[in-house]
Amino acid sequence: MSGASIAGEVNPSIGTTARVGQNTVMKNVLGVIFSNMHDHMVSELTNRRCMGSIPVGGRYRLIDFALSSMANAGIEDVGVITKSNYQSLMDHLGNGREWDLSRKRGGLVILPPFGRMDSTGMYHNRVEALAGVMDFIRASQAEHMLITDCDYIANVDYTELMESHFQSGADISLLFKKVRLEGEGSKDVCTFALDKDNNVIDMLIHNQISGEQNVYLNTMFVSRNLLERLIVDCYSRNLTSFDKDVLQAGIGKYKVHACEFTGYAGRIDSMKSFFNANMAMMDGDVRKSLFPQDRPVYTKIRDEAPVRYGLDSNVRSCLLGDGCVIEGEIENSILFRGVKVEKGAKVRNCIIMQGTTIGAGSNLEYVVTDKDVTVAENRMVMGFETYPVYVSKGSVV
Repeated sequence: MSGASIAGEVNPSIGTTARVGQNTVMKNVLGVIFSNMHDHMVSELTNRRCMGSIPVGGRYRLIDFALSSMANAGIEDVGVITKSNYQSLMDHLGNGREWDLSRKRGGLVILPPFGRMDSTGMYHNRVEALAGVMDFIRASQAEHMLITDCDYIANVDYTELMESHFQSGADISLLFKKVRLEGEGSKDVCTFALDKDNNVIDMLIHNQISGEQNVYLNTMFVSRNLLERLIVDCYSRNLTSFDKDVLQAGIGKYKVHACEFTGYAGRIDSMKSFFNANMAMMDGDVRKSLFPQDRPVYTKIRDEAPVRYGLDSNVRSCLLGDGCVIEGEIENSILFRGVKVEKGAKVRNCIIMQGTTIGAGSNLEYVVTDKDVTVAENRMVMGFETYPVYVSKGSVV
């Protein structure tokens, strides 16, 4: 399987790219993905898993989008920083074969939270996390680093970010999207003020100002040597905030450039946003943005039978994973692999995760069930569009 390259034009003088036919392969770039950094935002879903392994879209995990984007950009070495509840993430990623990252040297590396001999405990912030994997970073032969989180559903062409970085002559390049914020409901968001050349001249942390803002997508591109200096300096001075002590403090001291992302980006920061981001996949334009033919999203392969429809089934506007058995009625819902909807059951506006069984005669609306849930016969579970009901993993209703 390929998928580690993407077409595009690059500056031949950069020295970090190699042109092969119509494919542009970015060399000497180390990718780093944080899998746990936003677990607290969706504590219901991360009680038994990390943010990166949250199921989305009927068959994917959140980390699939960031990892696939790196693979499609030609990044051949990726480290995934973990913290807690990462057993399901390890099971999902395996050796990285699905992303063409299974290699004898380099490729996909899972980085546990205790990576240093002098570690006094589990890291508490991004600075400590990067300091904890500094030996891994130093051992890399990469000249640059692409660092991202798992809190967005987005298919990003990282080659555009990297090319923008080199063309602008920036020290640090950040990815952003223009988003209309809603004041206090937009906590834990960083925004930029930009000049006419998209250079960052100011940065607000935990912005609670309403209106259209340049929102940071927690993705940065930087030289490995500069990042190492910044992290070592912060760690030795007991500075713990990456956004404040690295990015915000670096404005004016370094040239910080911003590259705009114009595709769909669904941020997961609550159960409501998780529900909305999944439901947005029903829109054809959103699916085109998330799953373009030239930048596929890879995931763990499960060899299962196709969906089986009963004679009395009724399906309208749904996304269904392999292995589902539909004998009832479903509408405007996302069903993951192996879900069974028995005869007479009605499922509307729901997200039903893997291995769930909906008993005969039951009625569900605006419900999110985690994996392996059993809804007995003739049950009624109702939520609202603004407050979907969540049923935890393995529950019996």
